[in-house]
Amino acid sequence: MDLNRHDILNTLLHFIVFLIGTGIGSFLNVVIYRLPRNMSVNSPRRSFCPACEKQIPMWQNIPLFSWIMLRAKCASCSAPISSRYFMVELLTGLLFYAIFWQHHGPWNQIAQWGPPMLCLWVFVSLLISGSFIDIDHYILPHSITFGGTTAGLLASFWVPQLVGESESHHWRGLAMSFGSAAIGLGSLWLVVELGKLAFGRKKHVFEPSVKWEVTQPDETQPPVVSFADTQMDWADIFMRNSDRMLITCEELRVNDQQFAQNTADLYMEKLKVREGEDVHVFPLEDVTRLHGRITQLIIPREAMGMGDAFFLMMVGSFCGWKCVPFTILAASVIGTLTALISRITGRENWGAKIPFGPYLALGALIWLFYGTEILEWYISKTVWGQ
Repeated sequence: MDLNRHDILNTLLHFIVFLIGTGIGSFLNVVIYRLPRNMSVNSPRRSFCPACEKQIPMWQNIPLFSWIMLRAKCASCSAPISSRYFMVELLTGLLFYAIFWQHHGPWNQIAQWGPPMLCLWVFVSLLISGSFIDIDHYILPHSITFGGTTAGLLASFWVPQLVGESESHHWRGLAMSFGSAAIGLGSLWLVVELGKLAFGRKKHVFEPSVKWEVTQPDETQPPVVSFADTQMDWADIFMRNSDRMLITCEELRVNDQQFAQNTADLYMEKLKVREGEDVHVFPLEDVTRLHGRITQLIIPREAMGMGDAFFLMMVGSFCGWKCVPFTILAASVIGTLTALISRITGRENWGAKIPFGPYLALGALIWLFYGTEILEWYISKTVWGQ
């Protein structure tokens, strides 16, 4: 079968779209590593090895290919390179191609299908970077959520079809995007606040007082909080900077200082001790000894935080209000199934440590590719099924 020049160029373009996605995925790896560490994504301009900090030359930074050829090791210091870098590049490439496959049409009509495709490429890039940052650090940076919402508003003004408006109604697209973002923020904010009331704290009362301490037996591992006969890993208590452990102490020792009859607030990065009218603040990096006897302990126990609400706000700004309840429901179902599978396979700790952000991202992706069909099927079964 003979192929003409148009067929060859069209086939080549499919490969180019995938390669563009992997290249963007390589940049997203930079964002995922640097953004939560308050590092510039532009300086240094070239990627570097986190272990030896040597900059990586261009020929050793080819998406997918370099990770395989280097056998997942740094060429300079042989430090292992996480498989996550390969996964992010591959995932971005596949999603970029899937969006291209869903939206592309005749090349003489690229002005019609090109803008929606570009906007959705930006959207999935935000979903990927936000999800992996949330997995690694239990945070969703404002530059992702608020910056992404701004991008969603602009995209919906440019391409009103993203939020269900006709292509000529740009201002209606912007208004719908803003309203959908507000619905996304408000709906999950309500869930967060109700969750705080119902499950936000776990209270322990001890009579008589019990020993309490924070230790770090292995410097390469997070600290451990011990009280009574219980030990808790640091990451199981503190998932975000705002998480706070409230302690009522009979006595407390911080380094060489001793406090009697006080209350203390322990955060991820600092300790506040209240003794009468005095408040003492200790950065945890300066604390080498922390122990005492306590009569009450309140542990934070929140399923999600405001970062998740801001993340859903971004989703609403790009995809419209119908996507919001769908994403919440899909994320909840996926999270429940993940917890069940983790329990069945004996990996409960693994499932419990996945934050809600990646589930929201996965729910939004399902909407992006199959949401309309699923919604129409559901309506046909519930309304017309009889």
